[in-house]
Amino acid sequence: MGTVLETLTRELAIAKVRSWPEWLSQQSGQSAIAAAFAEPPTAVVYPTSETELAEVIAWADREGRRTVVTGQGSKLSWGAPAACDVLICTTEINRVIRHAVGDLTVTAEAGARFADVQAKLSQERQCLALDPLYPDQATLGGIVATADAGALRQRYGGVRDMLIGLTFVRADGQSAKAGGQVVKNVAGYDLMKLMTGAYGTLGALSQLTFRTYPLAETSQTLVMGGAPAASAAVLLAFKLSGLTPVAFDLLSPALMAALGLPRHLGLALRFQGIPDAVAEQVARAHQFAADLPGQDFVGEQDSACWQTSADQISRPDERDRLLIKFGLLPNAAVDWFTQIEAVIHPSWAGRIHIGSGLGLLSIDPDAKNDKNLADMLIKLRSQCEARRGFLTLLQAPSEVKARVSVWGTPSGLPLMRQIKQQFDAKNLLGPGRFVT
Repeated sequence: MGTVLETLTRELAIAKVRSWPEWLSQQSGQSAIAAAFAEPPTAVVYPTSETELAEVIAWADREGRRTVVTGQGSKLSWGAPAACDVLICTTEINRVIRHAVGDLTVTAEAGARFADVQAKLSQERQCLALDPLYPDQATLGGIVATADAGALRQRYGGVRDMLIGLTFVRADGQSAKAGGQVVKNVAGYDLMKLMTGAYGTLGALSQLTFRTYPLAETSQTLVMGGAPAASAAVLLAFKLSGLTPVAFDLLSPALMAALGLPRHLGLALRFQGIPDAVAEQVARAHQFAADLPGQDFVGEQDSACWQTSADQISRPDERDRLLIKFGLLPNAAVDWFTQIEAVIHPSWAGRIHIGSGLGLLSIDPDAKNDKNLADMLIKLRSQCEARRGFLTLLQAPSEVKARVSVWGTPSGLPLMRQIKQQFDAKNLLGPGRFVT
């Protein structure tokens, strides 16, 4: 332990280096974070610039040391357990470098907190059109690495659609760039797509440029619920209606109850824009959903509604819950949610983004042992795949991840492994963490 700590401090002149136990003791959700490593790191290092980040990566390449990059650690427990010698924490690389108000772009370092960047953009009546989990902790680098867009992807697309430029450190310690700082720049398009959702296994993100959007004058949410057949009919009517919600989710009964509504399947639609346009769309939505009782959320209640929904799934203070990401054809959403009750016996909460078919499930593991949980997850995956979808086990106890493949078997696995070999031939960047 001392050798790595001393080397990082002496040879690289990194001022802030911590032991793993010292760093872990300061984190929330310690058991979930500890489970993220098949072999825990020896040291945690905090580079303060892209140059220092490159020095650490280059040193790891020379010494054959395995590294994992993290920001605040809010999503470090996601994915497969990684073998790691050094954890690289980017929280000291956190500047907002350039906000081009007229160009609707912002460039910031990867360790910048999402909440801090949003606060700065709001001073110019702009925002990032993302609503990731753990917004007060999540960093821009972590959001890109995990492709965590949230419900706003209904209107604005995913992280890949908003990222227009990036700088990253390669596995050999050299810096590389893709894209640019203007919206119309398409250079490096494919490289940015590769980095998004790669869990830091192709390079260490250091700087990111996003397109921004004007803040909406008004935001209002309509949530309604009822029997599965009625919900399915109303959902279809909404899809054919020409309404343009910025978010459109199917909610599980547990989420409806958390919002103070009857425990049914629910539909949540969020409208944003100028007041008159929002009022007209909400009125039309009420007409389509006349047979489903519901509630309007306006003002501060509007944001609180979506944050409550996210918190019920992510449970920031209960990181030992199972967290599952899945995708299926949107027209199968209601059918699958109604069948889940027969598979999941513990308490669960979930939501599906209707536009993309992507969603999250959160499951209380206390009511089942590891073997039964594993059997349940395998059955859920089979149901998803039967609907031409996928299921990824983001967060779970290490014993469960040992029994169930975290990623399943993606159809593009051979190609993904070739890409990993080209970017990181020594397999030192987050080995084991991602599907490759």
